[in-house]
Amino acid sequence: MRKILILTLLASWITIGMKAQNGLKKVYNEEVNPIEQIDKAIVKAKSQGKFVVCQVGGNWCPWCLRFADFIANDTAISKVIADNFEYIHTNYNPRQSQGADKVEQGKALMKRLNNAGRFGFPVFVILDGDGKVIHIQDSSFLEEGQGYNQEKVLRFFKNWTPKVVQGVVE
Repeated sequence: MRKILILTLLASWITIGMKAQNGLKKVYNEEVNPIEQIDKAIVKAKSQGKFVVCQVGGNWCPWCLRFADFIANDTAISKVIADNFEYIHTNYNPRQSQGADKVEQGKALMKRLNNAGRFGFPVFVILDGDGKVIHIQDSSFLEEGQGYNQEKVLRFFKNWTPKVVQGVVE
């Protein structure tokens, strides 16, 4: 009986731990090297004729988690993303408490993404099939109230699809 109680409490604690602020799901894997994550996404995207979108931020960022939840629950946006992008949540946490390796990873990440953090978080970086930064999107222009505006978000993604950027007209 005691084991069942302990297991139940442990399961509850894990479930609660998987939820972040305001009940939003954590989407950033803090254990992954972000440079390696980007490199893998570029290879996959290029093989499929897509671009990469790095949603740079972290589980510490409520606006980052709101955006992840927003796009996951909007079928029109999810479809545009799935059809055109390899979408990754790129963890960035520059705090010294994370350790020297993580701080260096954060510096390397910002260098790789043209110092995208200057716009705040989340910030969206679009990479072409060769890994070149082709656009950095300040997320504040997509906000509305305490969330995001569907029309603005859709326009952002549609304006940066590979076909549009490459001038392919259907």
